[in-house]
Amino acid sequence: MATYDLDEQERLDELKAWWKRWGNLVLIGVAVVVAAGAGWRYWQQRTLTQSLEAAAVYERLTQSLVANDVKGARETGGLLLDQYQGTAYAPRAALALARVNAASGDLKSAQAQLEWALAHAKEAGLKDLARLRLAGVQLDQKAYDAALKTLGGSHSDAFAARFDDMRGDILLAQGKADEARAAYQAALGKLGEDNPYRSIVELKLDDLGGAAK
Repeated sequence: MATYDLDEQERLDELKAWWKRWGNLVLIGVAVVVAAGAGWRYWQQRTLTQSLEAAAVYERLTQSLVANDVKGARETGGLLLDQYQGTAYAPRAALALARVNAASGDLKSAQAQLEWALAHAKEAGLKDLARLRLAGVQLDQKAYDAALKTLGGSHSDAFAARFDDMRGDILLAQGKADEARAAYQAALGKLGEDNPYRSIVELKLDDLGGAAK
């Protein structure tokens, strides 16, 4: 019995010594884990709240666009870009604002909005759409080299035909008819027979004297 008590005392002394040496670190570690868990829950809740608020603002933006309320669209679109830029709605708002600005002839602002969308969009398809529209705005400004550079790089197959078609428009504007014809033919080869956009590309090829060989 005495031996048992001695062993227990030794273990208790060892535990006290260990705790004296490492106890503070253990408490700090526990506090960090608890704080991290609380922070993660707060971040999740904050993200959800931001998303719901952004959805409501984006709905107001679409209503303004339908009503042709340019002022209202710019105000709500600007709010999304300023306060909800981390949500999926902000890049879409930038695309919408770019369309409004381009329609009013403000190509510089349209370009800025499309560049913003390209930089902040997380979805590949949205990036492709922003890049395609940006090239179109640059084409309208006769910034041909910049437009071709915008179209460079990889893009999803879903937009491949549109990229070729836009490249054809830029090359044609530069007076490079043969290269434009080849780009249109490439676009045509990627469009199904039932694709409504196919007829537009065919008309461009007809204007150039037929398909590339």
